[in-house]
Amino acid sequence: MKSRPGTRPRNPAVAPATIASSTAPAPAAAASLAERLCHATGAALVVSGLFHLTVFAVDGGPWYGPVSWRKPVTFGLSFGLTLMAITWVTSYLRVAPRLRTTLLAVFAADCVVEAGGITLQAWRRVPSHLNMETGFDSAVSMTLAVGGGVLVAVLTVFALVSFRHRPSGPAGMPLAVRSGFALLLVALLSGAAMIARGVYLTRTGHQSMAYHSTEPLKPLHGVSLHAVLVLPALAWLLSRTPWSEAVRRRIVGLAVGCYAAAVAAAGVSAVLTY
Repeated sequence: MKSRPGTRPRNPAVAPATIASSTAPAPAAAASLAERLCHATGAALVVSGLFHLTVFAVDGGPWYGPVSWRKPVTFGLSFGLTLMAITWVTSYLRVAPRLRTTLLAVFAADCVVEAGGITLQAWRRVPSHLNMETGFDSAVSMTLAVGGGVLVAVLTVFALVSFRHRPSGPAGMPLAVRSGFALLLVALLSGAAMIARGVYLTRTGHQSMAYHSTEPLKPLHGVSLHAVLVLPALAWLLSRTPWSEAVRRRIVGLAVGCYAAAVAAAGVSAVLTY
């Protein structure tokens, strides 16, 4: 086809690709958007936890037990902090941006489902986990159990990436990130053990025993869960000091050892009382 004088001929084979590349979001931009959304979601979950702490102060009632305001408080705070921590810490992993964005989106959605289901049941004044009393309660309980499986899968992928490729970051950060994920796997295993034992006891007709069967593992689960935030945060804070890299690495190594000892002590206690 002839072009008019003074105009540049169009190349139909190149033009569509050029248009597509100019309109498609870059992986880095998509990752940045996902990070902002994850941080906003995590902050909202933290606010929800603090709100329910106020509800507990006004409404009263027991703090412990399967039906209490403690659950939306602790799970809101825990899921919110963990979501923000994972979003930040995974920025040091050597992982494809598209894969990281996808995993973060799944993780954020799952955190909302988990915290939302627990909060819903707290307002209904019924247990959230291991509750098979009605069809609706069973659906909520099974959704939380499946959601727990999704959490395990996503976080395990991130952990494996951290072990396979040395994370980036300032002195001590690679050790902090890898150690944080290693201890997080302990939290995931203890959480899975709590769910498995509770479901077994529920299915065999020991509902009351199922609600209390998780108590021995809760300290182990709680302590090991937040290492992925505490240890990298320490490495980041140390990078703001004038100390040498060797000193910072030794401090992070000492912190990892102390944290691992605390997790081991919680594990021994769980074994002795389980």
